[in-house]
Amino acid sequence: MPTYSRILLKLSGEAFIGNDSNIDHETTDWMARQIGEVHGEGTEVAIVVGGGNIWRGQAHEAIGMERATADYMGMLATIINALALQDSLERIGIPCRVQTAIEMHQIAEPYIRRRAIRHLEKGRVVVFAAGTGNPYFTTDTTAALRALEIGAQAILKATKVDGVYSSDPFKDSAATRFTSLDYLQVLQLGLEVMDNTALTLCMDNGLPIIVFNMREPGNIRRVVHGEPIGTFVGRAGQRADARVESNA
Repeated sequence: MPTYSRILLKLSGEAFIGNDSNIDHETTDWMARQIGEVHGEGTEVAIVVGGGNIWRGQAHEAIGMERATADYMGMLATIINALALQDSLERIGIPCRVQTAIEMHQIAEPYIRRRAIRHLEKGRVVVFAAGTGNPYFTTDTTAALRALEIGAQAILKATKVDGVYSSDPFKDSAATRFTSLDYLQVLQLGLEVMDNTALTLCMDNGLPIIVFNMREPGNIRRVVHGEPIGTFVGRAGQRADARVESNA
């Protein structure tokens, strides 16, 4: 029996990258099947996608591009990813709607909160694209905002590592993994879970964040069923107190 009946899955743009493509169809199809597992068991799934596989605004800002322009271009990149994921989901029989914060009626619905909730209630996956529709806000902040708006019970943040570490585990063999953290601990320790705006939104509203390794088959389902994988970020008492495990 799933622990969560409605979730918000946060996918970075990097999740779409394959060996030789910024949007790899095999990778995208694989993600769709993982999402399909939990959808098939009755969990309502909303998704926020990033666009870093196509466009990274920070690199262009560094050479003088206006921040707002770079951010708007990044929002367009998220729409491309959302459409690719929608196609993969629909090809395996899962109804899906893309809603964008920047209106483009020919290819997607505009974001309307009540319509998004109705889609979820009808068993459709909803993919939110174009961030918040405003520059200066990340897709992490979008994930927190949309999760709260639709009444999601948790944000599942998919990454390439199995949780939150004290330092980069790919560079530091002594890095330790946290199994559980309080929001304030994340802020005090300067850990890269979500940006501070997103984290504060979650903290103010008691919305838990679960950081896990998306690349491990079946992990979305394990999280939805309440298995203690990855790192749980929430209020003290929502899950076991913070502790660390060796990366050995």
